[in-house]
Amino acid sequence: MHNPQIKIKQTDLLSDNWYLLNKVTFDYQKKDNSWITQKREVYDRGNGAAILLYNSKQKTVILTRQFRLPTYLNGNKSGMMIEVCAGLLDQDNPEQCVIRETEEETGYRITKVEKVMESYMSPGAVTEILHLFVGEYDESMKVSDGGGVEHEQENIEVMEMSYDAAYAMIASGEIKDAKSILLLQHAKINKLL
Repeated sequence: MHNPQIKIKQTDLLSDNWYLLNKVTFDYQKKDNSWITQKREVYDRGNGAAILLYNSKQKTVILTRQFRLPTYLNGNKSGMMIEVCAGLLDQDNPEQCVIRETEEETGYRITKVEKVMESYMSPGAVTEILHLFVGEYDESMKVSDGGGVEHEQENIEVMEMSYDAAYAMIASGEIKDAKSILLLQHAKINKLL
């Protein structure tokens, strides 16, 4: 990838404790052709995938609830977040990832998913691209209680609810997670339920 208007001058590793945090010094050419030097911290945790599981006959969705420390540190009193199922790609492609995460987190084994969009969730500081999917589920696909993977210290509550109740949680502020809001709105716009 090369853009003649951007010249990376230096990259300093600040942390590789969990993922990579770098300080990047770069020159950027403005519209008037002058150059400015900027420094930015960039967090690289890899790319991820998320899925809204929905049952069109019952008009229900599967969501998860789990503790998210960053939200707790930024005013979420309980630290609990209601979200769609999601995870990092690791070595998988996005479709494989979302199928794996669905079974680990929710206990449903799905085989067919539809990619609906990609999004940078916090482009000012985080490199991650999130691949967003939807997929239908029914009771016959349930193979376990879900809850996450123990070696990853996941403690995930699986929530099945009506789509209307989930969508109302956006307005009430109970759902504040961007990927979940995007996918719930996608379902409404495209009349999936």
